[in-house]
Amino acid sequence: MKVGLFPGSFDPFHNGHLEIVERASRLFDEVVVAALRNPQKGSPLFDLEERQAMLEEVVAHLPSVRIVSVSTLLVYVARDVGASAIVRGLRAVSDFEAEMQMAQMNNHLSGVETIFIPTSPEWSFVVPKPVAEALQAKYDEERKKKGGGRR
Repeated sequence: MKVGLFPGSFDPFHNGHLEIVERASRLFDEVVVAALRNPQKGSPLFDLEERQAMLEEVVAHLPSVRIVSVSTLLVYVARDVGASAIVRGLRAVSDFEAEMQMAQMNNHLSGVETIFIPTSPEWSFVVPKPVAEALQAKYDEERKKKGGGRR
């Protein structure tokens, strides 16, 4: 069975990510979407449990997709899920250099190949409805904390 691993912080998950998952699901028997804790990106907007719940709702229409949330090295996740390849989305040419370096390092450490899938420009930064609702709730919560209930 061919397993594609699509890792990311997904904070938040947008339609460009969803497009990559849908396209990867046509290439692999199973796609594992791994929401990762990335300390280099600072404090996340949504915790791992919130991201996992949003992801499960957004990809519910794809039976071959499984969601996991982890806070370990990607090569360990690839090994644990039996990944045939790591799937990475590219929104812009500027993404390629960093993604290429990670792909080479992951291959060196684990032997797992990386497949790059470019996103369609119209989906790169637009979020699915469940994510938009979670973003609005998060914004409203923060506004209340700061005493900004008035507009």
